[in-house]
Amino acid sequence: MNKEETVTNNGSKKKSFWKRNIWALSKLIIIVLVFSFLVRGFLFANYIVYGQSMMPTIHDGERIIVNKIGYEINEPNRFDLIIFHATEDSDYIKRVIGLPGDEIYYDDDNLYINDVPHDENFLDVYKENHDNGVFTENFELEEKTGNTKVPEGHVFVLGDNRQNSVDSRHIGFVPIEEIVGRANMAFWPPKNIRFF
Repeated sequence: MNKEETVTNNGSKKKSFWKRNIWALSKLIIIVLVFSFLVRGFLFANYIVYGQSMMPTIHDGERIIVNKIGYEINEPNRFDLIIFHATEDSDYIKRVIGLPGDEIYYDDDNLYINDVPHDENFLDVYKENHDNGVFTENFELEEKTGNTKVPEGHVFVLGDNRQNSVDSRHIGFVPIEEIVGRANMAFWPPKNIRFF
């Protein structure tokens, strides 16, 4: 009789143990899913890069993580890699070159912002392997956009692969409100994991 009671008691204890743990596990899964949805929807997103306009910095087919909250708090910085809504159907990734109020021109492959030369070290590798002479064409902001300065609330962007990029030279200034976020890192393929 004692043995039967013990078995019954152990059985009910086991059921109660599993009920508690299944309920705890279910709550944990729900919390993780809600947190993942919030992080993915509001804080971070991942993108697949198509095309060669950002080579050598980012290659065709790489997956990147984009910080979506950064520009809700701060303005873009010069040389940030940003994702923005270029058309209704397409988001582009480019590098911020000009900030509001900047005057920009290129002369002899050198960037000048407000008449001050700026190094673009991120282009050095590509320039070394580039045989076609000038890497970035000479131009002034006004000839490409009709403006002498970057307007308030906008940025001027270029792809790192200057001869194979549709950017502000073609589509004009990017409204800051159209920026999705800043590209933080490449995570795929795993051998190419790196922070920007």
